[in-house]
Amino acid sequence: MQKSYDEIQPQPTSLRFFTLFVVLSQILGVLVVVMVGVWMGHFHGGFGWMENPGLEFNYHPLFMVLGLVFLYGDAMLAYRVFRYERKLYIKIVHTCLHAGAIIFAAVGLKAVFDSHNLAKPKPIANLYSWHAWMGLATVILFASQFVFGFVSYLWPKLSQNARELYMPLHRFWGMAIYVMAIATAFMGMIEKIGFIGLTSSLQDPERLLTNMLGLALLCLGLVVIYVVSHPDYKRQPLAEEQTLQLQEYQE
Repeated sequence: MQKSYDEIQPQPTSLRFFTLFVVLSQILGVLVVVMVGVWMGHFHGGFGWMENPGLEFNYHPLFMVLGLVFLYGDAMLAYRVFRYERKLYIKIVHTCLHAGAIIFAAVGLKAVFDSHNLAKPKPIANLYSWHAWMGLATVILFASQFVFGFVSYLWPKLSQNARELYMPLHRFWGMAIYVMAIATAFMGMIEKIGFIGLTSSLQDPERLLTNMLGLALLCLGLVVIYVVSHPDYKRQPLAEEQTLQLQEYQE
């Protein structure tokens, strides 16, 4: 039987809740995605494509949350979860999750622009709200972070000194953009609820669902940021990686 990462080698006491937080983040992430899918699929007519712009819009919240909240969060957690794997393997997982997030975000953006540009009887203006501006800024920063990180750490890869100098910025912007994504999702929810005019009664199933969705989204963001920022959960370099770093410094 394969051992978990908590059993591979002795763990400090501070790691005893690590697995619990990681599992909780995945449960919350799946719940958030499922609840957005139910909200758009059940309460707002399901999903369509360009022939039905109103239903195409429903892909926007689903794909943006799936990409820039769930997959993005998992990409940051990869360096904590796979702490005993070779760093190159973790970089590949980290990059693939980010690439998936970009793909979903791109389709989500297409969905919202199509739903505006193809609306009948006349198009709806784009980028008119604070949610739209914040969302666009988040996507641009996320894509820039991906490009800079790829070039710096995967290919063609900067020198050891340059990578170490850039790392604090990479970590800061990684968490900052994630917080922006969570905040933008909340603004989008509030905007959507305002458009559809939900009642204030908790007996309204859609009101109950959106309240639970907001709570789950908040908890997900807090758990991910906590795990990523906790100093005791930080991945420590393997012995072979420390040797390689010394060799790079000596060259």
